[in-house]
Amino acid sequence: MRLNGQWLTWLLVAVAPMVWAQAPPNQTVARDIPGIVKAGTPIVVIKNGLAGADDPIGLPDGSVLFTEPNASRVLRLGKDGTLSTFLEKTYGGLGLSLDSTGRLIQARSEDGHTGVAVIDPSARRAILAETYNGVPFNRPNDLIADKKGGVYVTDPGLNGDQRAALERTHGANALASRLPPAVYYIPAGGNPIRIAEGIERPNGVTLSRDERILYINNTNGIYLLAFDIRPDGTVRNRRNLAVYQGRSKTSNGIPGIVTGADGLTIDSQGRLYGLTELGVEVFSSGGKPLGVIPVSCNGGRCQGIAFGGPDKRTLYLAGAGGIVKIQLLAIGFAGRAK
Repeated sequence: MRLNGQWLTWLLVAVAPMVWAQAPPNQTVARDIPGIVKAGTPIVVIKNGLAGADDPIGLPDGSVLFTEPNASRVLRLGKDGTLSTFLEKTYGGLGLSLDSTGRLIQARSEDGHTGVAVIDPSARRAILAETYNGVPFNRPNDLIADKKGGVYVTDPGLNGDQRAALERTHGANALASRLPPAVYYIPAGGNPIRIAEGIERPNGVTLSRDERILYINNTNGIYLLAFDIRPDGTVRNRRNLAVYQGRSKTSNGIPGIVTGADGLTIDSQGRLYGLTELGVEVFSSGGKPLGVIPVSCNGGRCQGIAFGGPDKRTLYLAGAGGIVKIQLLAIGFAGRAK
């Protein structure tokens, strides 16, 4: 049967989700993405077998921090490649951000201790937020500090397994009063403001280079979302900036299309790097797809992503108890740690 151009286009669009509906196999080298990564670049395994691995952040001295949430600690990868414990008792800490004054801020996910806290230096430790309108956060996941001293944080709520575990531990009433999935802004010295909701599972978060745009990943949605930021830190003009190709074969117990969209970062050109079931999907600042680095972490989906190292040319990924790195042509944004 002969297909004209219109029918051929329709057919390609229709089958595309099937083509991309598989997680990437364990990769050892990267594919070529012009100006971003050279074909054949090794994907180097740093560590496997951790009690979870997530949310790397590159520090000014060239070292990189990672969270090990199920062990409630933060690990430090030194410039010499040595992995050591940086901090313990982090209450299931996930996302990390470094603010302009040098405070290390973390999202805490352990039930009963959920919130956002300054965890280093020790002399400046403080709780920035634990509740919204008197109700405890569900499970804060990722965050980013802005130049004004405020913090954007995502609270995706509980997936099916997490809900079931909480009910087993605390009974059916444990879920009676829970906040819906949402994104919050914590102004310097102020109380949290709910700035975005109606997102199935808000996850990775970052800012544009000029901090005029907030980017949000939705684990249960196909779009990389963008919002314009008002002077007071709140947002407007929600829009679908880019379409993710990654798809999961497994439901997480929440409505939506599971792309696994998770960690998110930018480079010096403002290009966006988002983790999905497919690996690292790269977009221009305008949302144009530039290519994919098909990579997995310890045989599973990578969850956290950041540029690091002395020159910020190394992309660090963490997830499923594993940590890997890839040397890029692109350079991470130098205006902030994350």
